[in-house]
Amino acid sequence: MEATRGELGKAARSLATARSVGLITGFFVPRGEVAAAETDGPVGTALLAAALAECGMATRIAVDAPCAGVTAEAVRASGGASRVDVVTDVAATTAAWRQSGVDHVVSVERCGRSRDGKPRNMRGGDVSPWTAPLDDLFLGGPWRKIGVGDGGNEIGMGKLPPGLIARHVPNGAEIACVTSCDHLVVAGASNWGAYGLMAALALVRKDWSSTIAKFLTAECDLSVTLAVVAAGGVDGVTGRREPTVDGFGADVHGPLVESLRRIACEEAAA
Repeated sequence: MEATRGELGKAARSLATARSVGLITGFFVPRGEVAAAETDGPVGTALLAAALAECGMATRIAVDAPCAGVTAEAVRASGGASRVDVVTDVAATTAAWRQSGVDHVVSVERCGRSRDGKPRNMRGGDVSPWTAPLDDLFLGGPWRKIGVGDGGNEIGMGKLPPGLIARHVPNGAEIACVTSCDHLVVAGASNWGAYGLMAALALVRKDWSSTIAKFLTAECDLSVTLAVVAAGGVDGVTGRREPTVDGFGADVHGPLVESLRRIACEEAAA
């Protein structure tokens, strides 16, 4: 986080100029008896996309087939209407995004390529059988690129100084994503990074603050998380099908979201 100080503000100021935003998410957990998309990523992505759309931007979300169901359900539960592109051909999706005028891409908790070219989970496991190379979509256009992550193996983390992840994260040398970005937001959980973007955007565009605030609530976070779990999502840390994210429940997520909402709304109203 210290290495990316100031990046949140830069990301929000850039996003405030967007007209069409593509979002990328979905991290599959193939551990043991568990085979499902994790709750971190689709929840924050759906709410961020819904807020952006309500502010007048065109939005679409790219995901691969293993994570498509939970992502579509997150979009439905968020109240948004973002198109969900289930990617089977990365080049074709990239061409479609270019043709539609996407000018910003935001990747939230999407496993990216490590130094050996393979996407790896926090345990160092190769998850390429369940992970399409959406790094190529992220990098494939003239759009501004924003990465959101929490562990070092997500798209965008290549922006960090070489060796930093290896020094601070278990298995860091093996899992560190090499795909870089224009602006990198690092958070304790990636959903929080998406909410931080929403709050920062509300400060940059004060005329949007009341609109964004509708989606930046503990109630929204919990309801979308519950919907994702009902659709088969699991906690990426515990592997359990329960409404938690990275091992934390609503008692942790709720107050944090509400704190961001108060900061954004109070500052915007000042």
